[in-house]
Amino acid sequence: MVAVTAAGAASAAVGPHHTPDDSRPPGRRPGRARLRALVDRMSLDEKVGQLFVSRAYGHSATDPDPADAEQNLAAFGVRTAAELVSRYHLGGIIYFAWAHNTRAPQQIAALSVGLQQAALTTGPRIPLLLSTDQEHGAIARIGRPATLLPGAMALGAADSTAHALRAARIAGSELAAMGIRQDYAPVADVNVDPANPVIGVRSFGSDPRAVAELVAAQVRGYQGAGVAATAKHFPGHGDTETDSHVGLPVMRHTRAVWEELDEPPFRAAVEAGVDAIMTAHIVFPALDPSGDPATLSRPIVTGLLRERLGFEGVVVTDALDMAGVRQKYGDDRVPVLALLAGCDQLLNPPDLGLAYRSVRAAVESGELTQARVEESVLRILELKARRGLFDEAYTTGREVDAAVGVQEHLDAADAIAAATTTLLANPRGLVPFDATAGPRLLVTGADPVSPTGTTGPTTAVLARELTALGCRATAVPPARAVAAAAGHAAVLVCTYNVPEGESPQRTLVAELIASGVPVVSLAVRNPYDPARLPACAAELATYSWTDVEMRAAARVLTGALRPAGRLPVPVPGRYPLGHGLTR
Repeated sequence: MVAVTAAGAASAAVGPHHTPDDSRPPGRRPGRARLRALVDRMSLDEKVGQLFVSRAYGHSATDPDPADAEQNLAAFGVRTAAELVSRYHLGGIIYFAWAHNTRAPQQIAALSVGLQQAALTTGPRIPLLLSTDQEHGAIARIGRPATLLPGAMALGAADSTAHALRAARIAGSELAAMGIRQDYAPVADVNVDPANPVIGVRSFGSDPRAVAELVAAQVRGYQGAGVAATAKHFPGHGDTETDSHVGLPVMRHTRAVWEELDEPPFRAAVEAGVDAIMTAHIVFPALDPSGDPATLSRPIVTGLLRERLGFEGVVVTDALDMAGVRQKYGDDRVPVLALLAGCDQLLNPPDLGLAYRSVRAAVESGELTQARVEESVLRILELKARRGLFDEAYTTGREVDAAVGVQEHLDAADAIAAATTTLLANPRGLVPFDATAGPRLLVTGADPVSPTGTTGPTTAVLARELTALGCRATAVPPARAVAAAAGHAAVLVCTYNVPEGESPQRTLVAELIASGVPVVSLAVRNPYDPARLPACAAELATYSWTDVEMRAAARVLTGALRPAGRLPVPVPGRYPLGHGLTR
């Protein structure tokens, strides 16, 4: 059981309680005068610390594994996450699976409590904003037994704001139970480039109006569950061919195209009262000809986001250890320039000590004014107050048991997934299979690593689910599939981001078709795969490869479900936007 501790002195600094359902827009700030007084009492070091959200290594705030303690020592000069919070007076911590923060729900809750205790017993005694990337679908840091829900493009295929809101409310309630009160979701990018290497199925689709509606629904869902939503990646990352993790993308849209295509989802998020918006590490010449990435661009962050869209909440940078923001300036300049551009939260700098000292030195030199820093600190504190952190920063094991992975949520995930699977082609009426006849099916193809490391392998899950529904399904690796195909009613091939031109996945499908056995392809990530493969006897898109999507696909394949999903993006040369068969 996780310990419960009162927020203590910090709560007295804020004022009246606001329930987790308080998702009012940032224009109605609770306890502003008392928050302003709290800022006035803080030292410069404490103010600068509130601007930073850092990673920390280990499953425990005070007792990490020895390897994680060494990682903390090498990166930050301290051995524990609690010491890190105290040393830098941090405003937040971001959880990652690779940093060993997210092993299990009860452990995550205990980590959250330990970190909050560190924040509330040292320095200004301000609660932390604990965060993670739990988009669901292709990006999820926390796996089973937490509920894993369909991701953005799957929700786009369902085309239901009710499903989008319900998914976000479930996701938010489980995060809040584990002490995580900011989610870097939903993705507000409009994916119009099939070659986009970093967004793809993380987007709701290619129609800006549909994306805007689903973004707004998810903002309401997350914040209705007490978790700050974060619309990303402003001003829009959906038409780039470079991954900003490894390079600096350039967006070629005109200003007019941006206003028509990229702006509407962010405007919808602002109108829905979103707590935070994340910037993109992309160059957008039509919006700022300087060549600076948007994260460091005052015309974009202040001129467009603050002034044009009227956003008054917290602007958080995308991670500052990404290549896209580090190519033009050094790690000492990036955090200062981000603040000058109008950002508030500085997310995961590669060298926290250097970034912290650089911001502090910029204030002391006058490059950054105290007033500018205090403006951001006040916004961050207002967000924390709006999410109830000053009233109660802690969670309990009972809350985890009551919310995380409960049957009601698991059933809801299956119900939502039931509306997402898209039947793209079925010219011979092969699908659905008559499961009552026990058809022999061979399952093969891609087995991508689970987003959370807790589901899959994909082909084995699909075969298992088909068998549970009455088929005789066997999963085999691609190298054995052609030889094993004979005698089966069909071969089901899971494909994953098939590239243009010749590829092993294309060769596999062609050889299986040549064997004479009917072939069914399932695009388990981006739905563009059918355009890069020979035409199959049936083609489906699932938009992700975790168990909930595979269960839904199996039910469609056996007739237990009628396919209901519609393409939220066009598949060039094959299928238009909105395409989807019902049989």
